[in-house]
Amino acid sequence: MARKPYKAHKKGGGRHVQLHEWVQSSEAWASLKSGPRALYIELKRRYNGHNNGELVLSHRDAALALNAHRNTIGPWFEELRERGLIEMTQAPHLGPSGVGKSSIWSLQELPTADGSPAKKEFLFWRKNKIPAQKKVHGVTKDRTVRSVVQGKSTKCHSQCDAIGSISK
Repeated sequence: MARKPYKAHKKGGGRHVQLHEWVQSSEAWASLKSGPRALYIELKRRYNGHNNGELVLSHRDAALALNAHRNTIGPWFEELRERGLIEMTQAPHLGPSGVGKSSIWSLQELPTADGSPAKKEFLFWRKNKIPAQKKVHGVTKDRTVRSVVQGKSTKCHSQCDAIGSISK
């Protein structure tokens, strides 16, 4: 029986971008807005399996690829760096002939081309969760309680003494 003609030239599905579940379930990824996520996918699109640490993407090229203004791309790169998803392996500079060279990036979820293991710093990133404190008479509630416990005088110290003497 002969092979079917439509399967004769199929060798695979072509190139694709793979986003692992453990990356997407991290707090660093969950806190990203859509712009930095799209930029990360564009960086990962340039990864071919063995060039991590050598990914070249300038702000202008990223702006063209993502259909955004080049001035909005800079904060997106910085947000990805702060969360530990990417790292700059070489800063932008002028080459020997005076022509500008763009930044070179590495993805932190993958080992680099020189053989160093993946850092995965984004797994340890935590959102700074400091709740807003209520103010009572111009002084935050926490400071009032803390100052009474430490024995310092405050505005409501006399009120706290009166309450303490009633409970004794």
